[in-house]
Amino acid sequence: MEINVFKFCSGLRVLGHVMILLVAAIVGVSYYAVVFLTYGSQLLRGGFDSFLSFTIVIIFHVLLVLLLWSYIRVVLKDPGSVPENWRAVSGEESLEVGTSLAAAEDGFERRSRGGGYCIHCQNGKPPRCHHCSICQRCVLKMDHHCVWVVNCVGACNYKFFLLFLLYTFLETTMVTIVLLPSFINFFGEAKNHSSAAKSAIIFLAFVLNFAFALSLLCFVVMHASLLSSNTTSVEVHEKKGVIRWKYDLGRKKNFEQVFGTKKSLWLFPLFSEDDLKKIPALRGLEFPTRSDVDA
Repeated sequence: MEINVFKFCSGLRVLGHVMILLVAAIVGVSYYAVVFLTYGSQLLRGGFDSFLSFTIVIIFHVLLVLLLWSYIRVVLKDPGSVPENWRAVSGEESLEVGTSLAAAEDGFERRSRGGGYCIHCQNGKPPRCHHCSICQRCVLKMDHHCVWVVNCVGACNYKFFLLFLLYTFLETTMVTIVLLPSFINFFGEAKNHSSAAKSAIIFLAFVLNFAFALSLLCFVVMHASLLSSNTTSVEVHEKKGVIRWKYDLGRKKNFEQVFGTKKSLWLFPLFSEDDLKKIPALRGLEFPTRSDVDA
């Protein structure tokens, strides 16, 4: 019996919607455990307890807003689609349309380097573009397809994904730390039937957040390494045997290729109009290489 791989891939998109509900459930349980059961009730006690509780609740909400904002952006933002009938632009054609003049503004001689042709999409493939069998289309500077966000992670939403990872790690780590005292007291309070339900919710929130914090730490470290070398998850295999990755422009430039140059927006899932115009990598069709920088 033949197995249709593409039907299986399409099924992963359905699984993604379940993951969104799971994220919402984890956020809900964590919110109830931290704000309502643990620290919300201590806000009116006065003294140091109130100050500590107020600080925890504020930090919790700030991280939660940034987390959800980044999550919504990465879910809804198109990672980057190849224009219809796209083809590589030669150096001569780039000069005719004034590409090199625009490139001089940010110090790079930007050239479209031929990517190839996608037999599935029947269209040209820009550099660093890959076909996603789940989305069934080519994605610009594709990193991977993430079932947690029901979307591909590519040139246009990679920053949002990284911020989502970062803020989720910080939030889950914080929840783990602030619920640790209650978790330690869980086994003693569980004997009291009146507080059994409360203790069970705190226990569940602690275990979930602790597990996610540990797993997310690995992803944060991995993507920090990829970001520092201007590499995607897909390109890790392409780099094997290469002495120096051609897209590695140095840590500062590599960072700006994803987060932009406007420092005030680095921690927010936003781009400045100026960066979108001057940094072609944010649009996903052209990418400066080491030869551009060294020239």
